[in-house]
Amino acid sequence: MRFGLEDLVIDLERQRVERDGVPVNVAGLSFQLLRYLLLQGNRVVGFDELIERVWAPAVVNEETVTQRVKLLRQALGDDGRQPRYLRSVRGQGYQLCAPPRPLPDEQTPTADTSSSARAAAPGRRVHRAWVWMVSALVIGVAVGLPRACGKRDAEKNAPVAATQADSLLQRAAYYAGIGQRDNNERAIELYRRALREHPDSVEAQLGLSRAYSARVCLFNFPPEWAVKAQQLAEQAAKAQPDLALAHAALGYAHDCRGRIDDALAGYERAVALDPAADNSRASAAYLYDRKGRLADALVANTSLQGDPARVRYLQLQIANNLDLMGYPQAAEARYRRSFELYPDNVFSNIAWPRYLFRHGRLSEAQAALDEAKKRGTAHADLHLLDAELARLRGDGVASARAYREAVALRPQASLPTTLARIDAGQVDAGWAQARAEGLAAGLAAGAGYPADWLEVGLLREAAGDRAAALRALQRAIDAGYSDADYLQVSPLFKAWAGEPAFARGIDAINRHIAGERAKVPASLLARLTASP
Repeated sequence: MRFGLEDLVIDLERQRVERDGVPVNVAGLSFQLLRYLLLQGNRVVGFDELIERVWAPAVVNEETVTQRVKLLRQALGDDGRQPRYLRSVRGQGYQLCAPPRPLPDEQTPTADTSSSARAAAPGRRVHRAWVWMVSALVIGVAVGLPRACGKRDAEKNAPVAATQADSLLQRAAYYAGIGQRDNNERAIELYRRALREHPDSVEAQLGLSRAYSARVCLFNFPPEWAVKAQQLAEQAAKAQPDLALAHAALGYAHDCRGRIDDALAGYERAVALDPAADNSRASAAYLYDRKGRLADALVANTSLQGDPARVRYLQLQIANNLDLMGYPQAAEARYRRSFELYPDNVFSNIAWPRYLFRHGRLSEAQAALDEAKKRGTAHADLHLLDAELARLRGDGVASARAYREAVALRPQASLPTTLARIDAGQVDAGWAQARAEGLAAGLAAGAGYPADWLEVGLLREAAGDRAAALRALQRAIDAGYSDADYLQVSPLFKAWAGEPAFARGIDAINRHIAGERAKVPASLLARLTASP
């Protein structure tokens, strides 16, 4: 239970850290964090995994992990800018700078050990052997991983400017990887500075591209930032055509612009260039899901090459795949767990109340949504759901307020404005018709998701053309829209519920889902739907 890490000796059993025989004050959660990292060798350990394995059942966020790592580094005398023991891996988590070395125990039982101690010894030896085996396995797997800790001999002779640039990029990636708006803005400033100093840096171009895309996809910025992200990614891809990360960034930019087919092309190209590009594979799976390719989505989400814990939102994606395929109990366990464990995860806070709403559990959905808002989640989708719940209980004041909040968060998005005006009765046929035509033209040209045809349908309905509204619904279904539960629960589509065309649409979705379910290997479905 003793390990060496550079010049440190760490005794897990006694919870003691020494350097040159002198105790180092590492205790409490800092020691538990160090302990878990040691037992992982020097593989990269993601935020979500650390939260689950070190902090659970306590509910904490990534900032808590970041602060604890800072405290651990302070205790060890480590420098995050030039780490010796523990380094940050941009967009992923943390990694020990070197494989920990198993050390022999300080004391070995002597021949005059008592009988009770001798009786306990076999089990204890087995436990130690297990630790050594796990350590050897982890260390073996970790061999060959890139290291960016300490000053290597080559770095000592590197130009100072290059070292400074690497430091800028490392800090920028660290902030971008936290997944919070303020930190994303810090990352943007650092990437911009790196590009001013080194205009041809592909790494800086791609980092800034991803951060600009995150502004749109995660933090409610206007879509022109996704256009800037696309330009940066295209510049990087032109410089290095075979760089998977460049095509992944390009896919992300298209994704945040709502150009689903272009986004898929980028993600798929990234995976073709680098089969270990798990984030691109998971992003492609998300779009397969939205296009109704549920079997492809589920297989992709469960075919990652590396550690699944490194892919954010993966369990939410699998939950959505299972839910649409007709396995709500398996989906619920994943949604609930994510909501409980990750209070700062925007999509967990949206997915759980939405799941409850889709299944008609309205009071539970409202309670979960209220909790998500208390956590400070600012996303238009939460307010749109709040408005639908208010409409179902006949509270027009609350629905109007929720729609206004959604519009304020995403004034550039079409749907919140459309729903707010319809809810307020501020729609004339000419406005609705023109807006529907513009939206339909964009969708026909490849912009938007299948679900966007539902907005076209609502606008057609507001313009007084029920037949055209139902045709738009069918266009959504033909394009892959597969959420029959939502269509049947939401108050937005109540006017269509009695129409034969609506019933045919629901039936078409159910038949499509049955076909997708049949494509998934039975063994995979059995594993994913088994009771925990």
